Amino acid sequence: MARIKLKLPETFIFETSLYVRITDINYGGHLGNDALLSLLHDVRLQFFQSFGCSELDLFGTSVIMADVAVVYRAECFQGETLLFKATADEFGPFGFDVFYRVTKLKDNQEILVAEAKTGIVCFDYTARKKAEVPVAFLAAVNARKG
Repeated sequence: MARIKLKLPETFIFETSLYVRITDINYGGHLGNDALLSLLHDVRLQFFQSFGCSELDLFGTSVIMADVAVVYRAECFQGETLLFKATADEFGPFGFDVFYRVTKLKDNQEILVAEAKTGIVCFDYTARKKAEVPVAFLAAVNARKG
């Protein structure tokens, strides 16, 4: 079976932490894949908010998720706190990828929980068609990268 491989960028420009709730746990007793997607969505919202934006107003345009890839590395359990690092990269004329690195601390060691990528397309919901990546967003991301 071929496995998904993600090559994460070296630099992440945003970080936040989220608590694993009891409702995030599946029948296996650990963080469910659907719950991780919801957590990634929350992180993406916070990431955009750190630029003063939202998914409906990213420097004048909206965004829509086109795809997602997740590579799981370790289990998570209720009550643990996850550290999410995020960045935008792989810009094209109409979209970009948001990359995530998810870790947790256990016994004073950082453990890699998951790596993920969401493909984001800039979208004009009024015209129902894709839109160009806002130059201001690209500039703001590049400014943070240094």
